[in-house]
Amino acid sequence: MFLQAPQGQPNVLYTLILWALLLAVFYFLLIRPQQQQQRRRREMLAKLKKGDRVVTVGGLHGTIVDVHGDEITLELAPNVRVRADRSAVGSVRGRKVEAQEKGRERAGERKG
Repeated sequence: MFLQAPQGQPNVLYTLILWALLLAVFYFLLIRPQQQQQRRRREMLAKLKKGDRVVTVGGLHGTIVDVHGDEITLELAPNVRVRADRSAVGSVRGRKVEAQEKGRERAGERKG
């Protein structure tokens, strides 16, 4: 058979197939998911706007009160504001307006 290598030497075709499979596994299990996560993060940071409730990578919870380029101003408590880089935002928890509306709905359910 022409696919058989002389004894003691590995078949080059099998070696290439093994390397191709190894690269495919690395791509689909490591590289591609990381690229998708980075894309979602870039999109999330680009969509930040005034009124968003966010958590920073340092664990601070606050509401965005101002956005200027790559810098945001967070209100952590009444009259407590900090400036942070846009990339410091770890996640968006929702909008302040939505949280107020949900509170009103719950209050209405209790009355009714």
